Amino acid sequence: MPQEPLIGLQSPTDDGMLDELQQETFGYFLHESNVENGLVRDKTENDSAASIAATGLALASYPIGVERFFLTRDDAIRRTLATLRFFSNSRQGTEPDSTGYRGFYYHFLDMQTGRRALKCELSTIDSALLLAGALTVAMYFDRDTSDEREIRECGDALYHRADWQWAQDKGLTVSQGWKPETGFLKYRWQGYDEGLLLYVLGLGSPTHPLVGESYRAWSSTYEWKKIYDTEFLYAGPLFIHQLSHLWLDLRHIQDDFMRKKGIDYFENSRRATLVHQQYAIRNPHQFAYYGEHCWGITASDGPGPATRRVAGIERKFFNYVARGAPYGPDDGTVAPSVVVASLPFAPEIVVPTIRHFNELRLREMNRYGFKATFNPTYPDKGERPYGWVTPWHYGLNQGPIVMMVENYRTGFLWRLMRRCPHVIEGLRRANFRNGWLS
Repeated sequence: MPQEPLIGLQSPTDDGMLDELQQETFGYFLHESNVENGLVRDKTENDSAASIAATGLALASYPIGVERFFLTRDDAIRRTLATLRFFSNSRQGTEPDSTGYRGFYYHFLDMQTGRRALKCELSTIDSALLLAGALTVAMYFDRDTSDEREIRECGDALYHRADWQWAQDKGLTVSQGWKPETGFLKYRWQGYDEGLLLYVLGLGSPTHPLVGESYRAWSSTYEWKKIYDTEFLYAGPLFIHQLSHLWLDLRHIQDDFMRKKGIDYFENSRRATLVHQQYAIRNPHQFAYYGEHCWGITASDGPGPATRRVAGIERKFFNYVARGAPYGPDDGTVAPSVVVASLPFAPEIVVPTIRHFNELRLREMNRYGFKATFNPTYPDKGERPYGWVTPWHYGLNQGPIVMMVENYRTGFLWRLMRRCPHVIEGLRRANFRNGWLS
């Protein structure tokens, strides 16, 4: 597959920096997985459950690993087949310890048995990430061998099994999840969020598809805002402006909403990225280190819950919460991964910020690149002068780094998924037009 850059490579020094960061980050999927069933740990904490989202990101990252020589094609095939065979054969049913139901899967699974863990919900968005990973490997492994044929057949079959109409729970929009004990969750995918990928996959299904009205019902709840003289489709946490773009090349194609606004979702994510940097430069709450080269807040781990007096100001610190800019919540916690995943949108501000994070030695003694978050404002700094650092790596942070570094440098995943008939069908049913879809 050709490797010409779609956006433009950085300097040789920056290229080497991205090489190292991408390979270190990819190591998470090599070492935090169960090679017998392909499940990937949610985070590096001891006894962490598997995350189906992290597992889907691993599937999507294996082709990148092959292209970048992080692992052999044979090793990637073994890992991929272990994953797809597990989900193909795992129990689907209403029993509380099943792996999934109606073609969707529980958010967290036991790393060894693959059964539901932590009494969690059957998650439609995390299932979408898993299925997107399955479609990725089905597109990539295209050789005429028994193993690669099985990958294609199995990946497609898993996607075909998802009953998107059931997941609507008799409504137009899609439910966020379901539990065998209590039924569907009361929350739905509405308002601009990472659900864009979910709706495209649901619309493209050849077996249980959503209808166009479902997408229009979702997009009708968008919020268009003007912040710092920048107009864009608003969502506070920065990851929302990235997650669907891991797979979908949304440059120069538009749905009805974006046609009216005269931009596309790629430009919208660029604007959101610039707003996040501006928020840090303005720093209205005077958090430590915030500035031109220290920004990026999102749904992430944090040092709380705690209340501390810092330089005469009483501050509340959160644990895992959906941090957002500029309206919060915010407690001074920065997520390097969400900055790196912004590379395709605004490399001119992202590359210098990655350099700055390296100068802060945020990868030092970390096995898998950047830790998920750090907080220079939190008073209990330990031995690190730049503040509290989470002890964990999260699979949900690792995948976007690997994938968006590659999309920035070569457009590899975007080109791959632009050939996927289900993605093409889903985008067209959502009334996307122009650009490469023409």
